Formats: sequence, C-alpha cells, structure tokens
Amino acid sequence: MTEKLYRFLNNETEERVCKDITEQACEAVPKNYFLLIFSSVFTKLGDTLSNPKTVLTWLMSYVSAPVYLISLIVPIRESGSMVPQVFLSKYVKKQPVRKWIWVLGSFLQFLAIASIGFIALNFEGTTAGWLIIIAVIIFSLSRSICSLSSKDVTGKTIPKTRRGKLKGYTVSVSGILVLAAGLFILYQSKSEQTITFYSYLIFFASAMWLIAAVIYSRIKEFPEDTDASDDDKTSFISKLKLLKKDAHFRDFVIARSLLLCSALTAPYYILLAQKYIGKEVYLLGLFIIAKGIASIVSSPTWGKLADKSSKNVMAIAVLIASGLGITLFFIITYLDTVRSLVWLYPVAFFILGIAHGGVRLGRKTYIVDMAKGNQRTDYVSVSNTVIGIILLFTGGLSALVSLISIEGVVLILSLFGILGAYKSYKLPDVE
Repeated sequence: MTEKLYRFLNNETEERVCKDITEQACEAVPKNYFLLIFSSVFTKLGDTLSNPKTVLTWLMSYVSAPVYLISLIVPIRESGSMVPQVFLSKYVKKQPVRKWIWVLGSFLQFLAIASIGFIALNFEGTTAGWLIIIAVIIFSLSRSICSLSSKDVTGKTIPKTRRGKLKGYTVSVSGILVLAAGLFILYQSKSEQTITFYSYLIFFASAMWLIAAVIYSRIKEFPEDTDASDDDKTSFISKLKLLKKDAHFRDFVIARSLLLCSALTAPYYILLAQKYIGKEVYLLGLFIIAKGIASIVSSPTWGKLADKSSKNVMAIAVLIASGLGITLFFIITYLDTVRSLVWLYPVAFFILGIAHGGVRLGRKTYIVDMAKGNQRTDYVSVSNTVIGIILLFTGGLSALVSLISIEGVVLILSLFGILGAYKSYKLPDVE
C-alpha cells in the first residue's frame, strides 16, 4: 500500500526515480517518504500552536510580560536556530547516521515548549517574561540541530524531483490540522480566555515534537562517509570562505537574504490588525485559520513547481508577498474606511501565508538539490548562520522603524522583496 500510494502521489508509472541517492536508499524511499511527511506534519502543527508571532505574543501579553521582552521572542527564535549552525556542523558531519541528531533536537524542543506552559501557569510579569525568553533560547538551539540534520537526512533518503512534492504534501496535511486548531480556538475564544486555556494549548503543542521524534526514529537511513577535515582550527573561517569562493552559493545566500520580507512582515500584519481593529482573542483564531487554509491550498502546487524549478518558485512567491505589502501600505495610508474592515487583515495574512509557503519551500528544495553529501551540511550551516545574523540586524532595525510607522516597515521590506525576486530568477536551475 505504501508503494502504491507513493507512486500515485508522485505520478510514477514505470521504474522508480532514484536520482542522487544510493541503491540501498532507493529501496526504502516509500517508507521514508511517509515517515518524513508525518514527522514534519506534527512539528509544523506544534510550530503553529506555539508561534511567537501569534500565540506566544498573546500568551506573554496575558501574563503581563513587558513589551520589550515580547519584542525579543521573534528575532531570538528565528536567528537563534540559525546562527549556531556553522559551529554545530562540525559535529554533525562526523556522524555517519544523522537522524538521531534530529530526534534529540525534537525531544529538547518538546521540553522547552512544555516549560513555557508551566511558566505561564505559575509566574507572571517580568519574571514570566524572562523565563519564557530562556525557554525560547533553548528551543531555538534545539531547532538549529534539527534544521541542520534534516536537510542531510532528506538528501540521503529522498531522490531529486521528489523532494519538492514531499514538502508540499507535508505543509498541506499540516495545514488541515492547523485549520482545525484555529477553528477550535475561535470557538473557545468567547468562553475560554483564561491562562489555563493558553497553557494547555502550549502543552498540546509541545507534545507534537515528542510524537515527531518517535516517528522520525523509524526512518531507514544508511551510514555515509564522515568528514574529518573539520578538525583543524580554521574550519569556521574556511566555511565562511565558501561565500567568497563559491559564486553560485554566494548568489543563493544574497537572494535568500532578500526573501526575508515574507517572514519579517508577518508580525506587522498582526500589529496593524490590533491597531485598527483591536486585540480581541477571536483575531488569534482567524489568523491561525488563515495560515492553515493558505497551506492547504498552495503547498501541493508549490511542491510540484519546485521539483521543476525551485528558483522560479522563490521568485514568484516573493513577488506575491511584495505586491501584497505595497498594496496594504497604500490601503492603510490612503483608505481610512477600508483599513478599519475586520476581514482585511486575515485575508492579507492568508495571501502572505501562500507567498511565505512558496518562499520557504522553494529555497529549502533549492539548497538540498544544489549540493551533495557533506557539502550540503556546509551550505546549510553557513547560509543559515549568515541569514540568522541578518535577521538579528534587520529585525532590530525594523523594530525601531515600527515605532514611527508600522506600515512603513511593510513597504520597505516589500521593496527589498522585489529585488529578491530578481536575484532568485537569475540563479541557475539545479533540478
């Protein structure tokens, strides 16, 4: 049944495609394909239900944490999972089987998120805020080793021209669960607005990583040659020199840094909704529902397109995000009546969700297809570390600019996105 379903989802009628993987790995592709899908589905649901841009912001506000601490959780979570990767890659490259690194990282994420629920139940104010920040830091570091090892495991177990569809189906299935969670929050928002409700929501989210760790442990990954060249003291510098020596990789990192507008603008859509509509709890449910529907309707399409040309997916998706941001800026600035409509912001968040899904899926597929073996580990670690540093800088700068004009931040980031679309389009195809 697994074999038949795999062939149906990937439209395989003849001999199985085994491009860029070993013969041993090819035999286990159908089983690994679905194990990767299900483990990712659970982590994506957990991500949504503990998202710093939505749920954690609401939670920290509810326990009366200071605003300056609330503003730190997004940059810490995003950059904290990226910056350490160039240092951690040295350890990862020495492991012939890397799925256990992911399993460990997933278990640590379970503990970190569960601790946030415990903190919310027992603390409040500045104390609660700082404890949640510490938990987010632990979560981010754990997430970094999962990010680093997952690309290797996918590259070793899933052939080229099938990786985009894998990510597309994953996001689509998780989108259904996210939609259900959003509807539940919307239903409960009128009667359940206590800290117990939010804490239990966080506890439920944490359990997703525990389930995912168990599923991921069942993946059949075959050992590969390890890299001992990282034993020298200059390994960190030599990795960063990839940006100088490898023009293709450097162009990808530049393009990816310009694609950040789809991620960085998301919190400002919510801030604009709170500014012009209010801080009612039902808005949280609407935003989560919008995100879930966006994943369901767009991800399979993005996945199929990414297997043909992942760099075109990056370009098209960021153009959508940029066009939306520019449009929203003019609506907020010049159309007072429209900016006060409740439906405007969930709809905009829905479109942004479609665009951001394309950006993420396109650039993840591109970097996995661009490199092989231990080179892939270096590419992922260096690019994520560089992007993490850029995120810290642009996130802090955007926070300062937002004190003057929230919609102005959306406009500036969207203009950078247009440049990112051009740089993405100019990249060579790697499929």
